[in-house]
Amino acid sequence: MQADTLNRPMRDLRISVTDRCSFRCTYCMPREIYDDHEYLARSEILTYGEIARFARIAAEFGVAKIRLTGGEPLLRREIEKLVQELSDIDGIGDLAMTTNGQLLGKQANALADAGLDRVTVSLDGIDDKVVRAMIDTDVSVDTILDAIDVASDAGLGPIKINTVVRRGWNESQIIPLIEHFRGTGHTVRFIEYMDVGTTNSWKSDEVVRSADLLTQIAQKWPIVAVGQAYRGEVASRYRFEDGQGEIGFISSVSEPFCGDCSRLRLAADGTVYTCLFASSGTDFKLPMRTGASDDDLAEILLGVWAARDDRYSELRGAAPLDFPRVEMSYIGG
Repeated sequence: MQADTLNRPMRDLRISVTDRCSFRCTYCMPREIYDDHEYLARSEILTYGEIARFARIAAEFGVAKIRLTGGEPLLRREIEKLVQELSDIDGIGDLAMTTNGQLLGKQANALADAGLDRVTVSLDGIDDKVVRAMIDTDVSVDTILDAIDVASDAGLGPIKINTVVRRGWNESQIIPLIEHFRGTGHTVRFIEYMDVGTTNSWKSDEVVRSADLLTQIAQKWPIVAVGQAYRGEVASRYRFEDGQGEIGFISSVSEPFCGDCSRLRLAADGTVYTCLFASSGTDFKLPMRTGASDDDLAEILLGVWAARDDRYSELRGAAPLDFPRVEMSYIGG
């Protein structure tokens, strides 16, 4: 298993299959910027065959988990064909997808049949008014909740529900979200509002610390910490003492987890990034399309990971960092 300069293994591959999304979440793709945004042309995006080729090479270096992201991955036509190709790769033990849920109800069964193991659904509240303000899109919460039920029935569970918490926007939704999903087998994970990219108007005073949420939740339901399931698990997990499930916290701002980060990121245009907060990456599309062999690509990938020394979240805590960063809609969450 290949390690980087900080002895972190290459274990997880996140693949952004498109830079397009049907939502305009204020913390990711604000409407005032992305309504007039020029998206990648189809010719600029990796084909499914190219994506699968890269994934096979990454698997040779120890990647065992793949997550499909976007943008919104379900906007990519016939995405189940890519799922099928990836599910057939030796060494991949977990194939997941993160989606906004809008199209999930219609596609869940096809995805499960193709080999997808599970889905994570982004949902920032349970109240329509609050959620519509967060996503700046006219989509009802019931649409997402119904899709979660369909996905669960299709075998894509237990499902994780990712909730970005932004002060002044949706703190009121913490308890209602938990009340809705307690006892269902699904897990709500609260994510600190992060400074991914430079277009989401991030301010540190809009971050709600996970520790504060934990205190609030524990006042209503007794909970106990659960140990990491594997090295590099980004969520801190807690179970309800009454046996009604788990919750999680992803705390990149207040409790950085750079030291165990094992994630490699492939953007839709074939650029590879070694950090969610990266400012630049390595182009794999050009060598793929100009005759590079698998051995050539493997050598490039080996060099990229061996030189990796990213730890943005840890450094951010010591002093403000101000430089251009790739947008979340482009690199995936």
